[in-house]
Amino acid sequence: MTPFSPEKLVIFDYSGTLSLEAPRFSRPANLLSVLAESGLAKLGVATPEAFWGQIVGPTWTGGSTTAIGYKRVMAKRIEALGLVPGATGAEIAAAASRFVDRYLDHSRIDPRWRPILENLSVHPGTALVIATDHYAEATETIIHNLHSWNIPARKAGEKKGTAPDSSVKNRELSPLFIANSADIGFWKADRRFWEVLKSRLPLEMVRSVLIIDDFGFNEEQGDRYGERARVEARQKETAASLQEIFQTSLTVIPFFLKNGERDRKEAGAQRIAETVRQIDRFLNSGGATKNTP
Repeated sequence: MTPFSPEKLVIFDYSGTLSLEAPRFSRPANLLSVLAESGLAKLGVATPEAFWGQIVGPTWTGGSTTAIGYKRVMAKRIEALGLVPGATGAEIAAAASRFVDRYLDHSRIDPRWRPILENLSVHPGTALVIATDHYAEATETIIHNLHSWNIPARKAGEKKGTAPDSSVKNRELSPLFIANSADIGFWKADRRFWEVLKSRLPLEMVRSVLIIDDFGFNEEQGDRYGERARVEARQKETAASLQEIFQTSLTVIPFFLKNGERDRKEAGAQRIAETVRQIDRFLNSGGATKNTP
């Protein structure tokens, strides 16, 4: 069998790009509801302000660059705060687990991306990476979502083999890799993220790179990750890192959805369709692509 040595690399962001609904989970009304239903409200995390300011903000760095996971980092933080005296560790862990499970279930890949993902997973000479700044649980969540569509995928660095899901059993895994900051140890804007990724995958022959990413633009209000200054800095830093590591032509497609659009679903559908056309042009090009950082 000819060794896999792609000449083109397509990189997708996850939350806010492949999963349009992941950021929407944090809408104030929905967040209030899930905080109550999960039991976190009874443990003192009853408002969006408390959730972002006391839980997510102080723990994001550790939660998104280590294997600790969202459930454990949240439970440890709530226990350390001691907002409700007498609450047991088991109660806190159970509430955190319920909350995270709801979030991950809500964060599915939009089905309108399925045809292009299927195409990319078998496209000759092309590697596909879903790169995300996320908690550790997201890796298996993304892999499971893809396997449910019969699209095999694996964590970057895992050995080639067959997927455990019955839907893709006995099929050789395709060149679709999940690169999660929690597994790699660095965020995407950090050049070390891409250094580690390149060391784990056969990407030495890559001649052109395409990245589709919202850079945090589509996050809901309240999430500091989506602050505009941070979005702009993250886009520039990510593009610079990719250019430096791969030393090749780079195309950046900022997947931005305008806030306050009357029909967000329709806007998302149009944006996905436009992006798919741009991906098709990249796949059919001779390799020279426009640099649009």
